[in-house]
Amino acid sequence: MANDKNPRRVAENEAQAIARMLRTSPQKLNLVAGLIRGKKVEKALADLTFSKRRIAGDVKKCLQSAIANAENNHGLDVDSLVVADAYVGKNLVMKRGRPRARGRFGKIMKPFSQLTITVRQVGESA
Repeated sequence: MANDKNPRRVAENEAQAIARMLRTSPQKLNLVAGLIRGKKVEKALADLTFSKRRIAGDVKKCLQSAIANAENNHGLDVDSLVVADAYVGKNLVMKRGRPRARGRFGKIMKPFSQLTITVRQVGESA
């Protein structure tokens, strides 16, 4: 007796990928995510490849995962994909510290983020 298949979380012409535990602040990650929102995937990959920001490599890896999910799991055409959505969420914050003058303690916060990228096929089936 098999269980029913899980319902799809995205539309029929969409696929998504989630990158968790990215070691950067959500604010910095959102700047890179804003760079690719609404663009065709080829242009978005090129922009991320030549970006100077450190986290752009992880964003590129997540985008490539979303493209692979669209092609292999959902049978979408890679050439007609667009980055429909790229949003950032907070994850845990490691609290560290450093001794300071007069017995005080300087807090050092090391934030983590997560990134969700949704790609959508446009054109024939949209």
